[in-house]
Amino acid sequence: MVLLRSARLFRRSVVAAASVVTVAAGVLSVAGPAGAAPDGCPDLNVVAVPGTWETSNKDPRQGMLSLVTRGLPGSVRTDYVSYAATALPWEGEVYGRSKREAVNNARGMIADMAARCGATRFAIVGYSQGADAAGDLAAEIGTGLGVVRPDRVVAVGLLSDPRRSPTDALVGPQVPGAGAGGARIGGFGWLSPSVRTFCAAGDLYCSVPTDDLAGRFAGFLTQLSAPDPLQFGNYAQTLNSILGEALVPGGTAILNAPANNPAGEQWSRQVQQFLESGVHQSYPTYVVDPSGASATTWLHNWLAGLAR
Repeated sequence: MVLLRSARLFRRSVVAAASVVTVAAGVLSVAGPAGAAPDGCPDLNVVAVPGTWETSNKDPRQGMLSLVTRGLPGSVRTDYVSYAATALPWEGEVYGRSKREAVNNARGMIADMAARCGATRFAIVGYSQGADAAGDLAAEIGTGLGVVRPDRVVAVGLLSDPRRSPTDALVGPQVPGAGAGGARIGGFGWLSPSVRTFCAAGDLYCSVPTDDLAGRFAGFLTQLSAPDPLQFGNYAQTLNSILGEALVPGGTAILNAPANNPAGEQWSRQVQQFLESGVHQSYPTYVVDPSGASATTWLHNWLAGLAR
C-alpha cells in the first residue's frame, strides 16, 4: 500500500513538472529568442516630414512623400510628422518657426520609438521645407548631438532641400549652386555616407547659383524669420559665405543692369518663371538614373532595399 501511494505521488510530481516545462516553453516561444524586438517594434521606422502646405489637408500621406513610403515592406513602419508647414505670417507661422516645429516633433518621435524599441533602425525623409527640417535633424544626429546614436539612422533622403550643399551626395544630374537657405555648416558628420539628396534642374529651393545675390539673401532671410539661438554660429558663417561669394558679382550685376530692366525686376521674373514651371513638383517624373527611375521611385526602392 505504501509503495502504491508513493508511485501515485511520483506520477503526480512528474505530471506537474511536465506542466511547468510546457508553460515555460510557451513563454519562451512567445518571447522569442533573446534580444528580439518587443511587440509593435518595426525593423525600420521611416520618419517622413512633408513639405510646405502639405499638412493643410490634414492627411500628409497624400503629398509628395506618399510616393516614397507607399508599399514599403511589412517590417517597415512609416510615421508622418505633423507641423504647421506654413511659410508666411498670415498663414499662422513664419517659415523659421514652422521648420523648428517640424524638427522638434520629428526628434520627439524618434526619441520615443528609440526608447521603446532598442533594435529599431531609422530612416528620415523630407520634401521641401520638410527636407530642410529633416536635414537639420540628420545633421544634429550625425554630429553626435541627437537623441539616437548615428549608427541607428541608416538612411536620410532629401527631396529639394533648401540647405543642400554642393558636397552632399546628389542622386541625379548635377545642378549649380546650393540650397537657397545656405549649406549646413559642418554637414552631416557620421551620417554623411547615409544621406542622399535630390534636386531637379532649375529648382530654386535647392539650386541657387553661387553668384545669385538676390536669391541667396532671400533664402537666408527666410531662415532668419524665426532664428534658432542654437544656430547663430551657422547664421554668421552663412552670411559671410554669401558676402564673400555673391556680393561682388551680384553687386556688379545690379550696378550694370539697364535702367529700364533693374536686377530686382529680373529676379522677380525669374521667380515667376520658376513658380509657373512646376519644377519644384516634378520629382515623381524627374529621372535620376540610367534605369529611368524618378527621384521618388529611387528613394522608395532604396528604403525597401534596407528593410530586413
